[in-house]
Amino acid sequence: MGVTLGVLPLLGMLTAACWAAAPEGEQAGFWVDPDTAGARKARVLAERGREAEASLLRRIADRPVAVWLTEENPTPRVARITEEAAGDGQVPIFVAYNIPQRDCGHYSAGGAGSDSAYRRWVARLAQGLGNRKAVVVLEPDAVPHTVAGCRNRARADRLALLDEAVRTLKARPGASVYVDAGNASWIKDIDALARYLSSAGVKRADGFALNVSNFQTTKVSEEYGDKLSRALGGAHYVIDTSRNGNGPPPDGQDQGSDTESWCNPPDRALGTPPTTHTGHPLVDAYLWVKRPGESDGTCRGGPPAGQWWTDYALQLVRGSLEPPQAPEPPRRPDQESPQQPSPEPPQRPEPQQAGAASAFPAPAADPVTSHAPTSPATASPASP
Repeated sequence: MGVTLGVLPLLGMLTAACWAAAPEGEQAGFWVDPDTAGARKARVLAERGREAEASLLRRIADRPVAVWLTEENPTPRVARITEEAAGDGQVPIFVAYNIPQRDCGHYSAGGAGSDSAYRRWVARLAQGLGNRKAVVVLEPDAVPHTVAGCRNRARADRLALLDEAVRTLKARPGASVYVDAGNASWIKDIDALARYLSSAGVKRADGFALNVSNFQTTKVSEEYGDKLSRALGGAHYVIDTSRNGNGPPPDGQDQGSDTESWCNPPDRALGTPPTTHTGHPLVDAYLWVKRPGESDGTCRGGPPAGQWWTDYALQLVRGSLEPPQAPEPPRRPDQESPQQPSPEPPQRPEPQQAGAASAFPAPAADPVTSHAPTSPATASPASP
């Protein structure tokens, strides 16, 4: 059973209707999916006597991770999950990922077929929420892509569509909504990003989300987030810490290769587990939005995007443990992992507690994209 949740007070200019904090030292009461691919694999390994590896995978499987919504009608799944979570006193985390011309037609192309179809889709998502508590990360990459010059859609149209989505979701009393703002390595023009986020409804939302499916460190993300918050008048934010334990891959790692640096980079590590105890007055939570262990795509021997990759999951877990183990490349999904006979070392300690424009000029922006989400729900019942 999860920790019973309370409700955070007003935070700055924004409210956090469904946030709650667990007692000091305990995991926040977010909903844990008992049937993720990682949980199923851990059970299989344990049944086969490979308890060392099963124990490592439980470091992922026993944590709350986001549920990515891309199906045509999200109402049944959202209703089922929120009802189950509410019964356990927990809060689920969802990612709404169905904006028309998603990813501007790149690696995660897809989404609703029209603006009207998207409005109906968001209404179905809201219907599934009912009056129950949930966190919704809204449309990874949609705003940063627009800032960076996605030409397939009129900018004002896309931002207006996101603003409508925020209004629809925030009409549900238990919904906390965070509009995705990319990651610290992407949009360098903070003021431009703030203008676009404002037009996308961020000031009606509970804040913005950073680092979804990326690897930027928490420190770097907070430095970037604080600047963006100031430009937005004090907005709060959440950070995806799912795979940022070792930060981003080094520059030049893929020099001379066609592989993108964000796609299944080796030697990465799990980050801080999901919690509302961030020690930062503007950071409402550290979340695992990306589901650790699910592939970014068919690079470096990985399976299709969104599918479970046991060896990469094990690499992420081992990278988060002390003392560090010698890195080894993840095996292809069709290769068996050797049983790990050595006991797992102690986990790295948690960080200490510390205390709207109508015109859209094209700003200077870093062309690097996060490619945060990389999989439709049809590839996996989960997320990228």
